[in-house]
Parts: sequence; C-alpha cells; structure tokens
Amino acid sequence: MVFNRRLPDEADIPIALDILTALRDDKIKVLQPVHWLAEVAAVITRLRPEQAENVISLLHAMELPVCNDSVVLNVACRLAKTYNHHLFDTLYHAVALSQDNATLVTADLTYLNKVQEEGKIIPLSDFK
Repeated sequence: MVFNRRLPDEADIPIALDILTALRDDKIKVLQPVHWLAEVAAVITRLRPEQAENVISLLHAMELPVCNDSVVLNVACRLAKTYNHHLFDTLYHAVALSQDNATLVTADLTYLNKVQEEGKIIPLSDFK
C-alpha cells in the first residue's frame, strides 16, 4: 500500500486513522516514494507550523520503507507527462504500479479520476 500526502477531508479522517491502526497492528504494509517525508514536512509546516517538528519526528520514527529506483522514477515521469500532473504526486502511484501487491490509497480525487485507467489506485473512502 502506498499513501499520498494529500490531507483527507474530515469525513475521511476515521478511515485514515483505521489505516494507521492497521499499519501499527501489522495488518497492512506500506511502501513510500523516497521523497514522501520531505513533502509531508512541507505540507505540515505550511498548515500547522506549530506542530510540524513533532509530527515530522513521529513520522520519521515510524521508519516507513521507501522505494528509490529508476524504474519508479521513469514511470512517474510517464504518468506526469501523460496526465499533465505534478511529478511528486505521480511518484506515489508509480510505487504502487511497480509492486506486485500494492495499491495507492489516495484522498486526491482529481488525480484518481485522471489516472484510474492505469489501475492500482483507490480512493481513501473505499479502503477496507
């Protein structure tokens, strides 16, 4: 499973918390693109600057595995070009596409609607 950094709507927060619980309980595995923590840090610092350092420290301590390979970067470039979308967003999807048993779980419905035909992507609201 791959998560993108877009913050969920309030209605999706219980699902996002369920995902964190499943991760903690080893019911799911995650694999992130190499840039994920820096991107989350940028978003948290912009939206909640007073909490940024604590949140980033907690996320870093989770030691989530990352995928850093040229095939993923090439797929992300193709997705960005094909769908006219930001490369940092397509990297999350490229990680899912590069793994046999991975799916991108996203709250970004704009991106999902653009690329759904590529597969391996579901909205956060559909996560079970």
